[in-house]
Amino acid sequence: MQMNLISKLALVGFILLCSVIASFGELDFGHCERVVKRWADTSSSSREEEHPNKDKRSLQDLLFFLHVPRTGGRTYFNCFLRKLYDNAEECPRSYDKLRFDPRKEKCKLLATHDDYSLMAMLPRERTSVMTIVRDPVARVLSTYEFSVEVAARFLVHPNLTSAAMMARRIRKNNVISTLDIWPWKYLVPWMRQDLFARRDARKVKGAVIIEDHNPYDMEEMLMPLHKYLDTPTAHDIIHNGATFQIAGLTNNSHLAEAHEVRHCVQKYKNLGEPVLQVAKRRLDSMLYVGLTEEHRESASLFANVVGAQVLSQVVMSKKSEVENGTSEVASNKIEAKSGNMTVKTLMEVYEGCITHLRKSQGTRRVNSLKRISPANFTKGTRTRVPREVIQQIKSLNNLDVELYKYAKEIFVKEHELVSKKMVSRSKRSIVDLQNVFGEMDDEKLWKFVSVALMLLLLFLLFLFVNFRRRRTSKVKI
Repeated sequence: MQMNLISKLALVGFILLCSVIASFGELDFGHCERVVKRWADTSSSSREEEHPNKDKRSLQDLLFFLHVPRTGGRTYFNCFLRKLYDNAEECPRSYDKLRFDPRKEKCKLLATHDDYSLMAMLPRERTSVMTIVRDPVARVLSTYEFSVEVAARFLVHPNLTSAAMMARRIRKNNVISTLDIWPWKYLVPWMRQDLFARRDARKVKGAVIIEDHNPYDMEEMLMPLHKYLDTPTAHDIIHNGATFQIAGLTNNSHLAEAHEVRHCVQKYKNLGEPVLQVAKRRLDSMLYVGLTEEHRESASLFANVVGAQVLSQVVMSKKSEVENGTSEVASNKIEAKSGNMTVKTLMEVYEGCITHLRKSQGTRRVNSLKRISPANFTKGTRTRVPREVIQQIKSLNNLDVELYKYAKEIFVKEHELVSKKMVSRSKRSIVDLQNVFGEMDDEKLWKFVSVALMLLLLFLLFLFVNFRRRRTSKVKI
């Protein structure tokens, strides 16, 4: 009888405990729901839309390149932006803290991995924002590969202590390294520690035979991809990284409430929708949104949307200086800065630059990955990632999947708009040419046609003579 009473009391206690835990869970969800809603409402408030009449397609005084990691942003920075802006016009990049005064007039370009929360410290009415978005699966795979690549460079050291000491010496010399930059300052040391631990384990085991050459699942050499994806570090920094960065909610955010909002969204997946909507609105307001997968079209769009406006501003400002006599070297600077550059020549410079950059990056990657051979990452090896792992990436990055779809819609619209403008410009040029001919009387028009025909005949004669000389030289040989 006593045992039955004890059993009943235990059962009642268990039920009460479950009810309390469930209540706490409901309270926790309710709290998170309020936190996310409050942040989303604030982000859509009058402060966010303080300058509704600002034309988003007009380049403002300051260009903020919000560089989402592993989207090809380094290529844009080196091969586009550095060709368009002087070193003196580039703002000192922010890593841990904001280290520059954005009110300085000469500060015209800020390229950084900082998230959108940085906009609170910038002159919003004078700032244009640009970014590049990548397919979430490709971005996550690239993040994993780059973390391994950079961490593997430290394997030249005999142990982890020696590698850490070298990294500290680099910092003392005021040299900015990958370890100073978000998110690599978290991801690389973490992966570096893992690589050293596995190397030590191999030394203890002796000879290790690796039969499967899938670099994403080579546990003896490095952390397998499927385990990497499910770590707390990956959940906090990598998954839905593009959405959180554009929303201003990374673990590098300047907003005090960012961490709580991010953790609430990570804990309760259905609270992600308000964050996604904020990120979409911010993409809508940007001067330029590129796509990594649409490389050539994105580069062309950038040259026509951003590049053309920068070149125009440079020429106008320097001409003004020359006319006002405020700068003795201003006229030379027009030549040196833009090189009389057009959108076409800008694209040519870009193509030459990326060829060199990709070659140097490829060489560095090969040399780095030699230290964990036979592990190696190429476009071909990505086909070895199992389908279930790809699906896992998509599920863990559900917000980024939707944001990428939206970015593609924006890209298509902007591409069509620029194409229409180019066609319209061509039509105007034809009309202008027709007007010029229309204004000529018969005598002037006849003279013009005669000169044109004469020049054409001279050119054909030159080609004929040159062709005969080549044939003669071949006969002599």
